[in-house]
Amino acid sequence: MFTILASLALLAVLALSIGLVRERRANAQLIRSLLAAPRTPTAAVANLDQLDSLPAPVARYLRHVLREGQRPIVTARVRQVGEIRTDISSDRWFPFEASQLIVPAAHGFVWSARVRMAPLLHVRVHDAYVAGQGSGRVSLLSAVRMAGVSGQPEINAASLHRFLAESPWYPTALLPSPALEWSPIGDTRALATLTDAGTTVSLEFHFNEAGEVTGIYTPGRWMQSGGEYVQEPWEGRFRNYQERDDMLVPAEGDVGWHISGEWQPVWRGSNVEISYSFDP
Repeated sequence: MFTILASLALLAVLALSIGLVRERRANAQLIRSLLAAPRTPTAAVANLDQLDSLPAPVARYLRHVLREGQRPIVTARVRQVGEIRTDISSDRWFPFEASQLIVPAAHGFVWSARVRMAPLLHVRVHDAYVAGQGSGRVSLLSAVRMAGVSGQPEINAASLHRFLAESPWYPTALLPSPALEWSPIGDTRALATLTDAGTTVSLEFHFNEAGEVTGIYTPGRWMQSGGEYVQEPWEGRFRNYQERDDMLVPAEGDVGWHISGEWQPVWRGSNVEISYSFDP
């Protein structure tokens, strides 16, 4: 009996090891593809004196968080901690640690989070948008794949929504470009419309008097519910702006859905580390 149990344990460890290597390789391939993805041409440096054609709150924001002559961000690398819940109807939150790579000119990102479900038990959550395709997968103990989606139009749009929503972390992505269009809404709001690889999404950006982005909102972002894709109102909130490489970016945020008229946060976290590379 001892020999049988030992053999089963060895097989389990071997299976987990193989699964862990497979998942790490899959994530590494996503990162390689993101770094090689096509990029939207951008200006060599930001000219903050030539933003008058933008809606007033957008121009005020860009002049507040960027400096004159700001070079475009090539990559942003973020390390996060926070809490997440897997179901809007659940009151239970799970702690997570995550790393994320963003390539703003490619409108893409790769996010990998370790979510602790219980002592000695975690799931690995991957979320990405690379070369026009959104994807997501969940693996038990970072090794045993439990679920995965990739390439559906709804996933592509939802992932591009996420990229646009998180752009205050890499604010040169919000400068005028062939892919991004700004439309005025009011003194404290403006609509950003981003097109990438045939997918177009829009978000309302909300600004405070200081010129900071305090939140984003859309009346319809795709989510999975009951095995189907449905569109629901989605909102994110930002706070605690800090200086990073001569830019001002929010360190904390919350994201959630509006269900039955009530905002239900499902993610709350902070960026404990963020680093950038720039065009030379």
